[in-house]
Amino acid sequence: MSDSKFKDKYKNRLKQRTEEASTVRKIVATILTTIIVVLVVGGVSGYLYVKSALEPVDADDNSQQNVEIPLGSSTSQIASILEENDIIKNDLIFRFYTKFNNETGFQAGDYQFTQSMKLGEIIETLKTGRLVKEPVFNITVPEGQSLDQVAEIYAEELDFSKKEFMDKVNDEKYIKELMSEHSALLTDEIMKEGIRYPLEGYLFPATYPFYVDDPSIDQVVTKMLRKTESVVLPYKNDLDALNLSIHDGITMASLVENEARTEENRKKIAGVFFNRLDEKMPLQTDPTVLYALGEHKDRVLYEDLEVDSPYNTYKYPDLPVGPISNFGANSMKAAANPADVPFLYFLADSDGNIYYAETLKEHNKLKKEHITGS
Repeated sequence: MSDSKFKDKYKNRLKQRTEEASTVRKIVATILTTIIVVLVVGGVSGYLYVKSALEPVDADDNSQQNVEIPLGSSTSQIASILEENDIIKNDLIFRFYTKFNNETGFQAGDYQFTQSMKLGEIIETLKTGRLVKEPVFNITVPEGQSLDQVAEIYAEELDFSKKEFMDKVNDEKYIKELMSEHSALLTDEIMKEGIRYPLEGYLFPATYPFYVDDPSIDQVVTKMLRKTESVVLPYKNDLDALNLSIHDGITMASLVENEARTEENRKKIAGVFFNRLDEKMPLQTDPTVLYALGEHKDRVLYEDLEVDSPYNTYKYPDLPVGPISNFGANSMKAAANPADVPFLYFLADSDGNIYYAETLKEHNKLKKEHITGS
């Protein structure tokens, strides 16, 4: 082969390899560019996706939703429950977030979440068992209030009327639903013949925080019943020892609440009531007469004592058919752990001082000294 032909052939091969190398470089550059673009777009998209998943489902929605976290639930199960109830956007992100931040110790229970809650607030709520959001407002229900009065308090603050509240809490279907949900507290006794209102006495007095602008009647009632459960049910064994049902214990607590203001006197008066029950004596407590009459009076008259009502403890022996009002924690404690006293009688003067007596003769003497003045 001549030198000329060899050189031409070499040049052609070199040109071909150069073109191939250029093509390969273009292909590699294209591939790398594509990969970089995909990574960047994927990274940005992934970041935005995760960022969105960490934000509230709806920052403007403060409506409460009841969510039950069963006992023994794993983090994965909790995440699924929260996503199913639209409290979080993505259960997988929730699991990664809690794992990355080493969040543990979630508690079982019935929660009230809102879609406006941040992930951190939800997690803290699950760890503490209480909402960590600042309440929109608080409503205080004082001790010694009847169900009518409780209805008035809420009707003044919330977007429903007293009538709507009373209609709801006296609806038989609704009461049966509550009995199913709160079976340890609400028994068939609240539906006994003669009961004026099934939930009378069962809505515990306290200051209640609300995290939404317009809680429903059911949310209000549920919140109050849970509080009552937390106060009353720990005394079940004490009530059993006294041969009292939960309903009896709540009824006794409501009587004590209306007769005394100090813890010491509440325990003593509870002791007097139990002594009278043991002696088969009527309790003869004026607040039951006023409840039977359905009106407030500064003084109970002799003619009032004849009102025919299962709440009238002058006319009917034993405990009244049901509670006459709500009650404080001290009254419940007194009902479950009455003082061991020898008294069968007591009376209060105009200043609220209470005097106790073992006999009717002594009681009448105290009445002349501190009430009638003769």
